[in-house]
Amino acid sequence: MAYVQTDANLAAVVRAIRAEPLIALDTEAAGYHRYHDRVCLLQLSTRTDTHVVDTLAVQKLDPLAEVLARDQTEVVIHDAEYDLRLLGRDHGLSVSKLFDTKIAAQFAGEPGIGLANLVEKYLGVKLDKKHQRADWAHRPLTREQLEYAAEDTRHLPALRDRLRERLEELGRLSWAEEEFRLRESVRWDPSPEEDESWQRIKNTRDLTGRQLAALRELCLWREGVAEEKDVAPFRVMGNDSLVAVARALPDSTAALARVPGLAASVQARRGEALLEAVRRAKALPADGLPVRRRAARRPPSDPDFDALVERLKVVRDREADALGLDRGFLMPRQQLEDIARAKPRNTEALATTPDIRAWQLSALGDALLLALEE
Repeated sequence: MAYVQTDANLAAVVRAIRAEPLIALDTEAAGYHRYHDRVCLLQLSTRTDTHVVDTLAVQKLDPLAEVLARDQTEVVIHDAEYDLRLLGRDHGLSVSKLFDTKIAAQFAGEPGIGLANLVEKYLGVKLDKKHQRADWAHRPLTREQLEYAAEDTRHLPALRDRLRERLEELGRLSWAEEEFRLRESVRWDPSPEEDESWQRIKNTRDLTGRQLAALRELCLWREGVAEEKDVAPFRVMGNDSLVAVARALPDSTAALARVPGLAASVQARRGEALLEAVRRAKALPADGLPVRRRAARRPPSDPDFDALVERLKVVRDREADALGLDRGFLMPRQQLEDIARAKPRNTEALATTPDIRAWQLSALGDALLLALEE
């Protein structure tokens, strides 16, 4: 395993792997510990060598762009969607010929599709996952952490071979390849969303409008501190403590000290900021208090539609069981509802169902159309 920390070393790696027909890839990000989720390590393995690139030291990965985007280079990733979104957002990288071992395992009907499960079953290697929640943005990294990261790609080429063989035996390689092509096009969605994290906190249904206002102000304060210090919000202050302060609406240090479950250390370090957030909430006019977002009303029940969805579901379940595939993977309920709504009469019409794949039509299209005719 080679640890790559300079532009010159990365250039050497690119020269070494440029002509490789297969490259395994993985990333380690900082989302669990940090406010700003970003790629901290990029692991690359050929069939013989593994390179771990420190993307906090080598921040320009442009030399890799051409290699990963070559039609002649198959890039093997386990559960590629998140890695591709982050690499596209942070470094403008994309792949043109993906093999996703998680998707391959799903088409093979594997009950356990985690990387560790698959590597142990197919290769007899037991991966140590003790660094799974490591802070990959912290430097320096230990040799043990680097070896852990390298293990996530070192076995992917061999795992890819075994899964590909299995899919060929089952006649499902083309099904998986259709999904691979769709994953290649995923991109990070940059559209900003209004911060309503306070709406998703549990055990707040009994809060009044004023208390909800305090909770909102406390969440905004926490977000600001987390962003400034680049730590995960829960590391600034936990949800339970935020709710306790919002419920109590303390107006003084003494009142804050009586908030159940609020640690003395938090009171000492954050007390004035907490009281200021509560004061802002108390200063709001009545018409400025937040209103809890209500769940969308379900449309009136349609017995005929519900019965048709159930009939399609029975067909889906039967075909999935016969193929040894997860039922929801074969076709999620939303697609069944879309089909029940459209009531297609032939394969061409069924193919217009939103997000339906050619492999789904092959696997159960005729059975669904027969159920619709009934």
